[in-house]
Amino acid sequence: MGAQQNNNGQEQDINHLRKVRREKLAELQANGQNPFEITKYDVTHHSMEVKEHFEELEGKHVVLAGRMMSKRIMGKASFCNIQDLQGNIQSYVARDSIGEEEYKAFKKMDIGDIVGLEGEVFKTKTGEISIHASAVKLLSKSLQVLPEKFHGLTDTDMRYRQRYVDLIMNPEVKDTFIKRSKIISSIRKYLDGQGFMEVETPMLVANAGGAAARPFETHFNALNEDFKLRISLELYLKRLIVGGLERVYEIGRVFRNEGLDTRHNPEFTLMELYQAYTDYNGMMDLTENMYRHVAQEVLGTTKIVYKGVEMDLGKPFERITMVDAVKKYAGVDWNEVHTLEEARAVADEHHVEYEERHKKGDILSLFFEEFAEEHLIQPTFVMDHPIEISPLTKKKPENPEYVERFEFFMNGWEMANAYSELNDPIDQRERFKAQEELLAQGDEEANTTDEDFLNALEIGMPPTGGIGFGIDRMCMLLTGAEAIRDVLLFPTMKSLEK
Repeated sequence: MGAQQNNNGQEQDINHLRKVRREKLAELQANGQNPFEITKYDVTHHSMEVKEHFEELEGKHVVLAGRMMSKRIMGKASFCNIQDLQGNIQSYVARDSIGEEEYKAFKKMDIGDIVGLEGEVFKTKTGEISIHASAVKLLSKSLQVLPEKFHGLTDTDMRYRQRYVDLIMNPEVKDTFIKRSKIISSIRKYLDGQGFMEVETPMLVANAGGAAARPFETHFNALNEDFKLRISLELYLKRLIVGGLERVYEIGRVFRNEGLDTRHNPEFTLMELYQAYTDYNGMMDLTENMYRHVAQEVLGTTKIVYKGVEMDLGKPFERITMVDAVKKYAGVDWNEVHTLEEARAVADEHHVEYEERHKKGDILSLFFEEFAEEHLIQPTFVMDHPIEISPLTKKKPENPEYVERFEFFMNGWEMANAYSELNDPIDQRERFKAQEELLAQGDEEANTTDEDFLNALEIGMPPTGGIGFGIDRMCMLLTGAEAIRDVLLFPTMKSLEK
């Protein structure tokens, strides 16, 4: 009961504080000082610039703006702390320096208000770099109450719903998203340097292909047609390879109608790239070089530590076939498994659950997921997948049950998926047909035949290497984030009960 009363009391206190803030705003407006009518404020410096260049700025006049995060009134002189994009800085505000009326106005300002601040740069007796204010101006009134400073915003659900408050209260959150931006910028720089061209392809598609996933569906009123949101970038990017663009990539949102967990959000950032005249070996080299480049540029090291586990991107990445990985971690040699019956028997023996529709290659993949994935902590390429789970990939000429594909793993997670792309339109039509049959059997993630894509392949596509990278997972590893929601500014959330 006590907690209930406490919560109610807290709610009443907050409501009272909100009421007081609205009254202050009304008073300002009545006196012709409406802060919401201010349109611009010319800032000369940010907080960290002042601190980092103190020696040249000492005694100089600077203009900053930001959110007031604390205030200590001590008679005729006060201190306040302003937070801006780069960090925060203290200001000494004295009545005699800013004027009597201005000081009264300053005393009425609230934590959370956006203020403009100008004055001279100096160091206090305790050695803190500060601004000796000559003017403090209210630029925007905060009518809400920020979470209590010391307890901060710790409710994760509320942090994701109100990311704007999270960014204000938790500096490490801001750092994560600054890093995310740098990671994407670094990827672009690397690929541009390799002669790749960034392109954009449709999100609204008649046929959502290129991955095993269930799409979102929508209706386009103007054409009176149903469309889907893309689940992958693949089929349009390959059309561009047919068109002769040779090296293309896209970093874009894709949408998959599936569950939410620490590594899955229904909309996420995927990067896919395609390079003519290379194969999956070329994609392995590119992945290794790009990951190394991004880590070095963003973190300043190729060694990353995630939850206490060190992963070294500086060493050559391990390369292992899926069959060898299953042999190593499950003790089952798939080369000895020749028929579907044998595969099912081995699965039963090892308590690996499978469905009626699963073929021999599907069961190998289930073994890999069950026994091998969690061990792939250091950067590892798992190569040569069974054909059943790879409808868009070239067969291995020497063993057509397998394809030239790899998945890149780190920390036990799949980080990328790559192929020597299938460019035989006749084979591709057969693979689509097999997918249609799976769809008819109730597999909601199976592809449907894309006639225009087949037409493009018939025009002729060069031998091509292609890869898809999960950008959000890469950001998680490089920022130490525990859940995908921590690297998405606005993750998908269930609506709050009305």
